[in-house]
Amino acid sequence: MIKSCSSTLLHNINSFTSVCKNKRLSNFLANRFNYNFDLNYLHIDKNPTSIRFYSNKKLHKPEIKREASEKYKMSTEHISQQLTKLSLALPAVVEGSNPDVNVVDLMRNYISQELSKISGVDTKLIFEALEWTNTPERGDLLIPVPRLRIKGSNPKDLATEWAEKFPVGDYIDKVEANGPFLQFFFKPSALFNIVIPDILERGDDYGSYKMEQKKTVVFDFSSPNIAKPFHAGHLRSTIIGGFISNLYEKLGWNVVRLNYLGDWGKQFGLLAVGFEKYGNEESLSKDPIHHLFDVYVKVNKDIEKEGDSLPEEESSNGRAAEFFKRMEDGDEEALKIWKRFRELSIEKYIETYARLNIQYDVYSGESQVSKERLDEAIKILNDKNLTHEDRGALLVDLTKFNKKLGKTIVKKSNGATLYMTRDIGAAMDRYEKYHFDKMIYVVAVQQDLHLAQLFEILKQMGFGWSDRLSHINFGMVQGMSTRKGTVVFLDNILEETKEKMHEVMKKNEVKYAQIQNPEEVADLIGISAVMIQDMQSKRINNYEFKWERMLSFEGDTGPYLQYAHSRLRSVERNASEITPEKWANADLSLLTEPAAVLLIRLLAQYPDVLRNALKTHEPATIVTYLFKLTHQVSSCYDVLWVAGQTEELATARLALYASARQTLYNGMRLLGLTPVERM
Repeated sequence: MIKSCSSTLLHNINSFTSVCKNKRLSNFLANRFNYNFDLNYLHIDKNPTSIRFYSNKKLHKPEIKREASEKYKMSTEHISQQLTKLSLALPAVVEGSNPDVNVVDLMRNYISQELSKISGVDTKLIFEALEWTNTPERGDLLIPVPRLRIKGSNPKDLATEWAEKFPVGDYIDKVEANGPFLQFFFKPSALFNIVIPDILERGDDYGSYKMEQKKTVVFDFSSPNIAKPFHAGHLRSTIIGGFISNLYEKLGWNVVRLNYLGDWGKQFGLLAVGFEKYGNEESLSKDPIHHLFDVYVKVNKDIEKEGDSLPEEESSNGRAAEFFKRMEDGDEEALKIWKRFRELSIEKYIETYARLNIQYDVYSGESQVSKERLDEAIKILNDKNLTHEDRGALLVDLTKFNKKLGKTIVKKSNGATLYMTRDIGAAMDRYEKYHFDKMIYVVAVQQDLHLAQLFEILKQMGFGWSDRLSHINFGMVQGMSTRKGTVVFLDNILEETKEKMHEVMKKNEVKYAQIQNPEEVADLIGISAVMIQDMQSKRINNYEFKWERMLSFEGDTGPYLQYAHSRLRSVERNASEITPEKWANADLSLLTEPAAVLLIRLLAQYPDVLRNALKTHEPATIVTYLFKLTHQVSSCYDVLWVAGQTEELATARLALYASARQTLYNGMRLLGLTPVERM
């Protein structure tokens, strides 16, 4: 089963099926996921509902990943050692805090502990009332005193009194009262000496959280229809679903990524009829998605031309309906053709999704829902008296539960089931298989009603787990097309961004000559452009797809983020004599400039930013943070020089820049981007 980058992709088993002959796909997966593939040992197990990869050899991830995991386990111990060096006492841990993975929680615990002594307010209440300020001038954390619910006292007077009594000097530099707000300013030396070692020690794991008892979440996202264009809604679902699933995984959840393909229906009958007339084996093998779409368009044109001129059984439409009926009846020859179209399409999807750093655990679809499951769903609906007949069709009237939900058909008059019925059956299958704590559908706002109906039906059917379902919606992309036409496939967009970015890179001949793999870098930057344009505003908002703006290095764009990362890498390369081992022992007391203080303040916020994003499911939360971070790094370049400084000062500044780069890297990876080293 295809796993995420952070877990084992291939499993060592003794039984497997057909050998993967697609060398290009295998090499692509190897390069993208950092695994060493041997084609002689790579196998694909295919069936109508999923595609899984197996190997009878153990494959090895790069050593750095193993080391990062080991370092993570040492994080708490390392922080304790740092506190000892600074002569700081470890504050009592407040329930709900995670000081081992979030350094700012050390500060929160300290504030809660000391303010409780002064005020008599419970530490947990104080901890929960603390929030980040909007501007550094107002401090780092603040408490709106009214939130502490102290009766009979003036909040302004309390803030003034507590500010005077609060002990400063350890974690806190000063405390100020500002009306009813109590503002806390972190001690810069504490931030530098705790945050930088924590980031350098944890590396790729900075910001992450490991649950003691993992919960499981199933994500249903992307879900294109085979032989139809990969439209804007699929693009947004793919990008947003990829990010949110990464976020849950980073914060300790067991994540199942599921792609519920439109892989069943009369269109496969049309494909079979059309392929017999227009199909080409070479084109099918080379690019199944585009070729099947071309066939689909041509056979539909045939149907328009034919009109009513042919008997039903001789018409393209009639022959397609007959072929699909054979599929439904289990005809082996018909299913063989269907499975081939499906499997070839999935192989292409895997390659395309990998360019976005998305790996699905399961490629399923409407075809996975068995007749037995559909019959069971209809029986439960009937037994619960949720259905009634209308002109032979079976309907569920949801207005008695919620007037806005209306009515929905679950069975046609000819006995055929619909998308809603198959969604009901699929949800039942998934809970039976995964026993999930959450299942999240990442689908456009156009499906708000459909999913609200689905959730209500499952609730009325008596499934207690129906309250674990949620819908993350989003607005639409306007004007998304290639420069050559209006029909859009995801790989068309990605190829075009790569070509355009390659042209831009060639304009700087000196830098271009230094890049070892310019086409790959152009691809990564182009993909960043597409993804950041999609994620930089609230997901519910519509946005206009603009090529020029998206590909610009000016302003807040994907290429700018990549430039910021590559420039930080350049700083490290230009001072390569100062090794990472020296960063770890840097004299951080040398970092005193206001620009450095603003930067370390931002770096300390990263774990909180992730947790806030988990509450809102907004990619823009991370994107906005990364742009703030890169802007502050840019400001630091003017005053925090590395070249020409003493080794001690250069080392301290490099440790700060390396921490910024690591945090930027982690945030970009979370969004699904692959940071580049040079550009």
